Amino acid sequence: MAPPRATSSMKDVAALAGVSVGTVSNVLNSPGLVAEPTRQRVEQAIAKLGWIRNESARQLRAGRSHSIGVVVMDISNPFFTDIVRGVEDVVEGRGYSVQVGNSAEEFGREQRQLELFEQQRVRGILFAPIREVGEQLSRLRGRDIKVVILDRGGDTGDYCSVSVDDIEGGRLAVQHLVDRGHRRIAFVGGPSTLQQVRDRRLGAQMACSGHPETHLLEVSTARLGVESGVAAAEELAALPDVERPTAVFGANDLLAIGMLQGFVTSGLRVPEDMAIIGYDDITFAAAAAVPLSSIRQPRAGLGRRAAELLFDEIDAADHDREHRHERVRFTPELIVRRSTMPRPLSLSKGPFPTPFPELVEGP
Repeated sequence: MAPPRATSSMKDVAALAGVSVGTVSNVLNSPGLVAEPTRQRVEQAIAKLGWIRNESARQLRAGRSHSIGVVVMDISNPFFTDIVRGVEDVVEGRGYSVQVGNSAEEFGREQRQLELFEQQRVRGILFAPIREVGEQLSRLRGRDIKVVILDRGGDTGDYCSVSVDDIEGGRLAVQHLVDRGHRRIAFVGGPSTLQQVRDRRLGAQMACSGHPETHLLEVSTARLGVESGVAAAEELAALPDVERPTAVFGANDLLAIGMLQGFVTSGLRVPEDMAIIGYDDITFAAAAAVPLSSIRQPRAGLGRRAAELLFDEIDAADHDREHRHERVRFTPELIVRRSTMPRPLSLSKGPFPTPFPELVEGP
């Protein structure tokens, strides 16, 4: 095939093939309407000119895009990468493309991503919001851009949503630490503007509420990344022995991985001196120097289900049928690895329950 010519157009293809522009259009969009010899001449002309039609322009002229936008909070977090992979599993078979916007946990950047997708007239958006759902989504709906709320349950307004029960996940994490005999536990996570962080902290508090002798120390972080985890670990490691927690629950795995690094650098052993459990169960959790216990979310499953809901709403609009919004909530799963295995009793500062029925490590 010849290299594409910047000046080539559909008219050039038609002239070279000796047909009308309408015939070229039929070959591209409805080839069954064109006789075989004519179709072959048009295809040969396209190949000779190296012409590629401007699909974006065609869609815009039709007033309808075949693109889906995904706005996530942190594309560097493998949790969101896996969600996007799940979205692509569904979108690929529908002839759509996926565009990903990264808000980087910044509200202003999040709004600009939504505005950009609005300008591009994407057909739908899967949106993991930093704050509460705002008026901008109503404007998107007014432009017939469908929206599904991603990784956020609760009050998501009149939209479909897909999430995990983060309150239960937080409860599972800290209950696991309590069952291991820990009585001084830290919850590390932030910012508190994130609903996921608030729900996981609430679950942690619920797990402690039935154990008056258990103290939950809360350490707020500015972000949910590795660097914040390292800083939190250094802060906790600097506490006197009698005040320092014996276990920590990180609001996500990146924080937990950062804390593992920070504790080891500070001379604390994991899990002998400090047990750690994270949240999300990203691949790096199992691959850490000390494999991390975590609360597993069905990451790719979240993306697939969200995309399915979005296309259901799109199809309903295209075929003038009713669409009922769904709020899908998955149940999290406790995955136990070495980072929370029982400490030797000689190092224990309190009794540990026996036996330990869940000592089989997760994958």
